[in-house]
Amino acid sequence: MTDSITDDLFAALNILVLERLNLGSFKITGKVPNWLKHFCHPRATSGTEVLIPEEQFPFLKNFLVDAEEFWQNNSASKLTSGFWTDNDVAGQEYHFEASAICLNNRKFLLVQLLEDVYTEKQYIIQKARENQLNYQQLIKDKQKKEVLIHCIIHDIAGQLSSINCCLALLEFENLTPKGQERLEIGRQQTIKQEMLIREILNAFSAEMRSLEAFTLEPEQAPNILASVQEVIKLLSPSFALNNMQLRLANNIDFTADWRVVGDRSRLDRVISNLVENALRHSSPDSTVEIGLQQDENSVLVTVDDRGTGVAPEIADTLFQKFAQGKNRSGRAGLGLYFCRITVERWGGKIGYLPRPEGGSRFWFRLLRPEHK
Repeated sequence: MTDSITDDLFAALNILVLERLNLGSFKITGKVPNWLKHFCHPRATSGTEVLIPEEQFPFLKNFLVDAEEFWQNNSASKLTSGFWTDNDVAGQEYHFEASAICLNNRKFLLVQLLEDVYTEKQYIIQKARENQLNYQQLIKDKQKKEVLIHCIIHDIAGQLSSINCCLALLEFENLTPKGQERLEIGRQQTIKQEMLIREILNAFSAEMRSLEAFTLEPEQAPNILASVQEVIKLLSPSFALNNMQLRLANNIDFTADWRVVGDRSRLDRVISNLVENALRHSSPDSTVEIGLQQDENSVLVTVDDRGTGVAPEIADTLFQKFAQGKNRSGRAGLGLYFCRITVERWGGKIGYLPRPEGGSRFWFRLLRPEHK
């Protein structure tokens, strides 16, 4: 009675139960589900021997290779084939899934017609894919806006910092008392603006990625040497105020092609972030040097300082969001993070190395555009 109920249950679930006899040879066990008659077995009954995949279900040819190994191990688990589709003698499409199991040292192959189950699973999978794509698009749109906000704030902060340094240098000029008063007013206003921007950056905690488009065309690729020279020009007053020097390495070939994959404005920002980082962590009267090296496929940029270096406990987290040293001298711990996501977005690499003679080397490598 129990076997009869079990046979009826498998048939009701559209499951064909096959017991393995020899390699590729199986015997039908239990009640035959109705769908089997549409696959060249109109008179198949319990005990009928069938050959797979020679007679039917060619998809199972590869699955049976894995099933044979599974049966040899006499595993207590179940091995499934995944979905596949076959057509009956009339050309109608059916969806199946097969399972290999071992039971009391006997080997069984279960072939299930999925019907509504397949449709339901496919619908769920499709909806999951659509939701995932929609989610990814929302994240992209959100990140683009956040990157834009960060870039605008960073640029304003950089300009204010340069203005403030220039105003500080004016203190050494022979100004009238009224000029001194106006100079102090200007300095106080720029300091207030810098503090406001710092507060905004501190509150800027959403994820950022550099998702804007960039060029791969050699004719439009930015010249990294020009970017370095522009950064040196803009930040030199800040270094002068701290009795420091910012210079380009002596071994630069000014006649070479220094174009790289990327975007000029963001490339300037990456270099500026690394140089400002060196400024904040270097002692007075020291020098920060920017080096450029190139090979056939890429350009390496190095920013060397003679500061105190990076503490070993934070070296591995330097380029993570909101990572800061003990003195927390950065604006919000976003500068190096921005550098990393931007450089990696362009297919490059970025990192940090301690200098043997003391100080730090921050570097990044960008690909050169391919000439067509």
